[in-house]
Amino acid sequence: MTESVVLTGGLAVTSLSPPAVVSADVVIAEGRIASVGESTDGGTRIDCAGCLVIPGNVCAHHHLYSSLARGMPYRLQPPMNFVDILRRIWWRLDCALDARMISASAAVGGAEALLAGTTTVVDHHASPNAVEGSLDLVADALETVGVRSILCYEVSDRDGPATAEAGIDENRRFLKEVRPMSRGMVGAHASFTLSEETLAACVELARTEGVGLHVHVAEDEADQRDAIARFGRPVAVRLADEGAVDERSVLAHCIHLSDDERGAIRDAGATAVHNPRSNMNNRVGHAAVRSFDRLALGTDGIDGDLFAEGRAAFWRAREADPSIEPGWVLGRLAESARGAGRAFGEPLLGRIEAGAPADVVVLDYDPPTPVDDETLAGHWVFGISAARVRDVVVDGRVAVRERTLTTADHAEIAQDGRRHALRLWQRMDEMGEHPFEPQGA
Repeated sequence: MTESVVLTGGLAVTSLSPPAVVSADVVIAEGRIASVGESTDGGTRIDCAGCLVIPGNVCAHHHLYSSLARGMPYRLQPPMNFVDILRRIWWRLDCALDARMISASAAVGGAEALLAGTTTVVDHHASPNAVEGSLDLVADALETVGVRSILCYEVSDRDGPATAEAGIDENRRFLKEVRPMSRGMVGAHASFTLSEETLAACVELARTEGVGLHVHVAEDEADQRDAIARFGRPVAVRLADEGAVDERSVLAHCIHLSDDERGAIRDAGATAVHNPRSNMNNRVGHAAVRSFDRLALGTDGIDGDLFAEGRAAFWRAREADPSIEPGWVLGRLAESARGAGRAFGEPLLGRIEAGAPADVVVLDYDPPTPVDDETLAGHWVFGISAARVRDVVVDGRVAVRERTLTTADHAEIAQDGRRHALRLWQRMDEMGEHPFEPQGA
């Protein structure tokens, strides 16, 4: 039995889409929201006067191994396109990872996500020279700091068939585990690094285990060129024909797609994940964000800050389409939470109401103008940031209190990260660019 927690005197955002704001106490017991309203319950009472109490944010597509890349020196020829970026940076980095680096990067990324108000991370992991047990390392680190997670191993043929098979085995192994704070999916890199046999094996594993496939889709035009060159079909058509696109699928990026391909994704009920800051950083283009029924929001390894991602998503989308309003961002965050809720069998995840999982963030935000159902979206985009995060509760456990981790020593996590980052960078300095190149690149 865990002691109940009562968040008293704040404005509670009980729903992001549609926006709903009430003045209420939030009572948390046994990992769930027990009630929303005036409360005289005992337990630990946390004063939230002058604060917003919101559902925890969900990052629908992340690469936690990038946590040790911040400030990383770069000594090769400058990358001129997206494939260069992969070959000269990220595919070198994931090949350099060992077990200790995997744990350190997950702990660093998980801690920073929590402190930014993100309570669930959907991670897409790759470490070709340390495959077996890698998802346990990520899950253990995230559970220690207190983050809910949905994990998969990124299967790819870019490092050879034996590594691809090892990645499938790692997904299969992790899917058999029972963990209260983690769930699994089947991960695959992208069409342009997947053979027919490997894609078929990933689809079969997902079907057998009753989970979704988490895959990058048309992030760059190189993905489409390869699909046409090898299979005579566009990317989304190839994936759909092979059974990789259904209502459980998580399709990251979805930029370079035709209207027909986007229609096929909608018809299948799959979730597309928009990652605007990464897209801009890699210069890969902008997704047709209005074209998807299920559009979630991810960071693609930039960081764990969904407030910053939401702002970037809004401004970039509004630049292209002036009809987009701030409430669109809340819809994307709500869709991210719904996707995580499906994975956990928790349809109320992302809401603050009786029976919902107690993943809650307290924002130190005493605004100069009223916050209500109608104005919440404007405050979210133009006033709220991760700097406002004061307290975080995940699964009923207070993981951040007064901007400080309660579950682990953040200074030790950062120190460990620095130590392993230096090792990672040294290993990468000993490597040339990755040899894999897609057809039609």
